[in-house]
Amino acid sequence: MEKQILYNAQMEFEHQQWKREIAFWQEELQCFNIRFSELITRWEDKKVLEKIADYQKEFIIHGGFIDDLNEIFAEQEEQLSHQYDTGKPDSDMEIIERHLDLKNRMNSERETYARLKKEVFDFLGNNL
Repeated sequence: MEKQILYNAQMEFEHQQWKREIAFWQEELQCFNIRFSELITRWEDKKVLEKIADYQKEFIIHGGFIDDLNEIFAEQEEQLSHQYDTGKPDSDMEIIERHLDLKNRMNSERETYARLKKEVFDFLGNNL
């Protein structure tokens, strides 16, 4: 596999984009939780309530993933800062490989979360 070259500025830019995206996800999760709480108090159909509980669990899992990503971002940014301080070149392969792994994780979670939201919206549209 050909080695990919990434510069610190590019990685920092992507980190900032991802952090904004994650902040948006966190806001959405709060909105979904509020909406689910409202539905639970109004709904009596057990199948619908069970499905809502399943979605709540999925959003909890997504929230945990967000927490993990925020920790990884902090570690990665600390490593980049240390790299600047020590004068290491921008092409530190260990940092680049971790960044590319993080990029893959973000892409995967983005797809998973989009599918989950679509499923929730379809469910709400069919049951309200």
